[in-house]
Amino acid sequence: MTGPYGYPAQQPGPPSFGYPAQQARPSGATAIIAAVLGLVGSLASGFIPIRYFIELPSGFSLSNLPGFALVELVLYLVAALFLLMGALATFFRSLIGAILLILGSLLAILAVVLEPIAFRVPYRIHLDILLRFATFDGVLRLAMVVFGLVALLLAVLPPTFRYLRWRPAPIQPYRPQNQFPQQGGW
Repeated sequence: MTGPYGYPAQQPGPPSFGYPAQQARPSGATAIIAAVLGLVGSLASGFIPIRYFIELPSGFSLSNLPGFALVELVLYLVAALFLLMGALATFFRSLIGAILLILGSLLAILAVVLEPIAFRVPYRIHLDILLRFATFDGVLRLAMVVFGLVALLLAVLPPTFRYLRWRPAPIQPYRPQNQFPQQGGW
């Protein structure tokens, strides 16, 4: 029996021993980009409450702020913490990093959306400040929303989780061919 082009057909032989073919490593581009955006988002999210704490006038304390404003500042700090921990864990290829990036991005976006309610400012004025780039804080908040949305999108993609879950298969010891194990003597 002949194969294509007139060559004799090869019968499959016994399986060869040795090293198996290496598995293809998944690309980590989405995870790394999400982690970098998470770092930028954590800097932006952490800068806002820290600046508020530094600029508090003397004789004025946090207890003088309305309750919603305190919740808002805590949301910014928790979002910054989650984004920072998530980015670092993602750089170390831990699956919890992507989950923390998702939670931190959602908290940062939620903090920006709820801020007009906390400080009793109409949404029209709040969006006008954000989209006109009138203040540095407006630019920071817009950066948090944009970087948060992109980091959230990249963190939930399947290639990100595939990269973070991937572990190489353990290398099998090489076994010489055509040798059988030694039989025990009687």
